[in-house]
Amino acid sequence: MTPDEARKRFAAASVARLATVDPDGHPHVVPVVFAVLESFVYIAVDHKPKTSRDLRRLRNIRTTPAVSVLVDHYEDEWTRLWWARADGSATVVDDPAAMTTPIDLLVAKYPQYQESRPSGPVIAIEVTRWTGWSFSDSDEPTQD
Repeated sequence: MTPDEARKRFAAASVARLATVDPDGHPHVVPVVFAVLESFVYIAVDHKPKTSRDLRRLRNIRTTPAVSVLVDHYEDEWTRLWWARADGSATVVDDPAAMTTPIDLLVAKYPQYQESRPSGPVIAIEVTRWTGWSFSDSDEPTQD
């Protein structure tokens, strides 16, 4: 899959998994909703119940900004499988003015946010690499 195709499939997806790393090198993966604008992926802390606003993903990004975000498509018909990944460097945006555009993008993508806009902060990921795979692009034949 080309980087352009990976980006296109990624942007059209509804849910992703955000992978961060803590200061001790332990991975942390959470499902997220997101929006894409140019070479950025945006994720906001929203109103869904959480035990704390001091989220591990935010702490991890503040100490280790390298992240991966993965979307995938699964069907029982495996010839339709694919995944796309955005790798990059994340920052936590707390400034209300800087959060406006990312939150507007999320509101436009997810109807659930139209009644309850995310209050932030926003995770802004500058994507340095788009990668992906799909069964139909695979050069390796399947074994019967």
